[in-house]
Amino acid sequence: MEDFIGRYPVHTEIKVAWGEMDALQHVNNVAYFRYFETARIDFLLQTGLISMLQDKQTGPVLSETTAKYKRPVTFPDTLIIGSYISDIQEDRFVMHYEAFSQAQQAITTTGSAKVVMFDFKTGQKASLPDHVLQVLKQHCRDA
Repeated sequence: MEDFIGRYPVHTEIKVAWGEMDALQHVNNVAYFRYFETARIDFLLQTGLISMLQDKQTGPVLSETTAKYKRPVTFPDTLIIGSYISDIQEDRFVMHYEAFSQAQQAITTTGSAKVVMFDFKTGQKASLPDHVLQVLKQHCRDA
């Protein structure tokens, strides 16, 4: 686990809840998108981006999200979600996630999200502010 955390300076710990399991006795696929959302918001908090994105006129929105399930997760367990950035463009970036199971000592799920800056007033894409780009670049690596 120390190797995993070392690869992900920004990571989020999530305890698996009993109610997230389905009839097949493992965490339901939809729960992972909540886990990734939690990790995404935690990434914004840990990097200070949340305060930089408080502008009510523009903000980040998801345009695409994926998950790849490698191993089933069951209760009780704690997942560590490691996050990083890639593919930074003028108006978007990609956030990547890896879920590490403490019970299994293995990566169980990977995912990504394409995040686009959006102008809520005009309904159009917006450019990422320079100060936001600087922070994103600090956490960027090749996918």
